[in-house]
Amino acid sequence: MSTESYCRVAVTGLGLVSPVGQTADELLAALLAGRSGVVSLAEIPPEVFPSRFEAVASGFIGDISEFGTLDKEQKKSIRKGLKLMCREIQMGVASAQRALNDAALSRDDYQVDRRGVVFGSDYMISNPQELSEAFDACRTEEGVFDYDQWGQLGLSKVAPLWLLKYLPNMPASHIAIYNDLRGPSNSITHREASSNLSIAEAFCAIARGSADMLVAGATGTRIHPARRVHIVTQEQVALEHKEPSSASRPFDLHRCGLVLGEGAGSVVLENRAMAEQRGARIYGEIVGYGSSTVVDRNGASHCDQAVANAVRMAFRNSGTKADQIGHVHAHGLSTRRSDQEEAVAIQSTFVEREEPVPVVAAKSHFGNLGAGSGAVELIASIKAMQHGELFPILNYETPDTECPLAVVRPGQQVAAGESVLNINFTPQGQASVLIVKREAEL
Repeated sequence: MSTESYCRVAVTGLGLVSPVGQTADELLAALLAGRSGVVSLAEIPPEVFPSRFEAVASGFIGDISEFGTLDKEQKKSIRKGLKLMCREIQMGVASAQRALNDAALSRDDYQVDRRGVVFGSDYMISNPQELSEAFDACRTEEGVFDYDQWGQLGLSKVAPLWLLKYLPNMPASHIAIYNDLRGPSNSITHREASSNLSIAEAFCAIARGSADMLVAGATGTRIHPARRVHIVTQEQVALEHKEPSSASRPFDLHRCGLVLGEGAGSVVLENRAMAEQRGARIYGEIVGYGSSTVVDRNGASHCDQAVANAVRMAFRNSGTKADQIGHVHAHGLSTRRSDQEEAVAIQSTFVEREEPVPVVAAKSHFGNLGAGSGAVELIASIKAMQHGELFPILNYETPDTECPLAVVRPGQQVAAGESVLNINFTPQGQASVLIVKREAEL
């Protein structure tokens, strides 16, 4: 990216769906108050699934009234489109519409081919009930599924537009259609790394002059019935705590696994000069990003190295030094291995800093929201910088010598600083990092 074409990129809108709030203000208030969105799992019998905790975005039901202020045509289109959206897509579209509302953008602010969308998601899985009638049609008298009958009897029972409800490119498609965004568009599916990667791509598109305004973010879930099974067989899930609110405890010595959640987050990014010209409220400025994947020849991931690589890349391309970071918003998954590897990466990349960097992790309040986690966590940090004070890591009681970090603990008052380094990564070794400054001077 040449310096001649480089544009500053401002954050002008925030929107989210989460287990602890449906607006950025509600989110920050919940985090500062130490409120948890983790509740007891009720709809699945104990003998079916071992974990008894989840973090549901119960404040979102997918009603048209939850998509922000809409003109008549948008309201008609979204109401019609809701039938073709699974819950993940609904949350993603709602968060984007809320962000656009928050940015106070009108359709006349930018040329249609200079505004676009980059949106991330998990891979999406159909709900079992979507295909139950088709499966039942292929059962023999003994109740055994007969594969040979699928083409003749099963497919005819599948809704013609069924697949559109679960395609990971559909959040971006819906958002672009409803808001006439004809510029750059892309969909990112890198699990928990998706949010930062989507926002980073949007940042690059604006910075190099390919667009003037982009909506970026991600949506995700870990509470989908089929995904629950995948996760409990592949990752460490919290099982031991009696109280749901104490289950997620990043970096604590007694952490015992992640909590499953759902949510979505979006930000509006604009060419800063143009945003100032239209009188936009500016929350902050994207100044750096990094990504890295580290997997050895045996297929084993090395998240500590991936995170360290991504952080150093973000430092390099932003010209930021470790002692200029106000706080780190850690991935903070609350598993034994993930937290230890992340702590090693943070410690190694901030070793030159005189004072330890404050570390927060909003997953302690709402668990792992999948691809949506990173965007919601970034919004939390942006609001904290605006507020001036950091929220604590909930349930952090006993330090772990393997995680020697300056964790913000309950009861502490710690300044948020003027910048945040936002970290997310996947169990497969894909890491993504963003640096956002409240007031950047380049």
